[in-house]
Amino acid sequence: MSEEVQAIGWEAIDKEMERLYGDQVPKHYGTMLPYSLGGPDPLEGISAYVKNEPVPHWHIVTYGFSDLYEKESKDSEYSGYGFELTFRLAKQTNEQEPPAWSLNFLQNLGRYIFSSGNYFQAGHYLNTNGPIALESDTLIQSIAFIEDPMLPPISTPNGRVEFLQVVGITVDEREAMEMWNTLGLLEAASSHLPLYITDLSRGSFMNDPAIKEALQSGMHKDGSSTGSLFLDNLDWTEKKSLFKKTTYTITIGAKQAPLIAQILNGRIPKNKDLQLIGRNLSIVFSPTEHPNVDITDNQVKLSINQECVNELMEVLVPYVGVYPLNSFKGLVFNIVKSEIKDSKGNVVETIG
Repeated sequence: MSEEVQAIGWEAIDKEMERLYGDQVPKHYGTMLPYSLGGPDPLEGISAYVKNEPVPHWHIVTYGFSDLYEKESKDSEYSGYGFELTFRLAKQTNEQEPPAWSLNFLQNLGRYIFSSGNYFQAGHYLNTNGPIALESDTLIQSIAFIEDPMLPPISTPNGRVEFLQVVGITVDEREAMEMWNTLGLLEAASSHLPLYITDLSRGSFMNDPAIKEALQSGMHKDGSSTGSLFLDNLDWTEKKSLFKKTTYTITIGAKQAPLIAQILNGRIPKNKDLQLIGRNLSIVFSPTEHPNVDITDNQVKLSINQECVNELMEVLVPYVGVYPLNSFKGLVFNIVKSEIKDSKGNVVETIG
């Protein structure tokens, strides 16, 4: 039996794409040497279809996150990681093939997943730490994930496969998702993002007053879905004194300060924790009636109440300074400068 006939997972994906595009022959990009044999690309293939509605764009689909041939994953319900990625990218006039960066970008996501074991789900977001198309002048510097609006999950002989669409977003859009939730914000912005197509030339949809209003309403109703934040600048010091109350100082970057306050305001009132994660430190904020500090080897637990949250909304500003809390005696926030770097490590902006 030929390898093509045995590729039951691959054929299931092809069949679903044929349902959308009929006999259109996609641009297909395969790998010469499999990743399992030392090849550089983890995905065995990427196909790109042309769709002209609602605007011309490339509809790109991956082959490699699910079991393409025989069943390999131990999970009986899902095939491989249980998904393939799709990516809708605005098509330029007379463009005959999708830009090479888009294919490399999807392979890079594959490298991240295959090396870390982490996987994505609808509602997740990711900071790409720079333009998703390297060397481009674009505001699209983060991504989010949502179910592809035209590709529902499929059942294959190897298990269930979902189609997760990668959506290019701006930094302030990602921060708004952190304050509320990804799917809620994307739905509110659907008129700006038809079929959630990524367009490198677009501005931020957070400039729309209606979306800002939806964000505030959603935060009030649902709170924040962000349970943890990874910070470059995070430090903790404890200063004991014989005659004075022990002082605890948290150091954070100016860029993250307002975001932390907003997320706390969306979680503590909803009786949810927030974990700040640094290189060698974890600080957990938990709701309580009476503020308290509990310290272990690698983790600090701060129990705070609504009064503390209200004060943090005022003092966690993007300006360098030392800010003691009146509502939590002995707790001080030290806000330091944040340096924004490009993909080469050069500082392009300083906040604070």
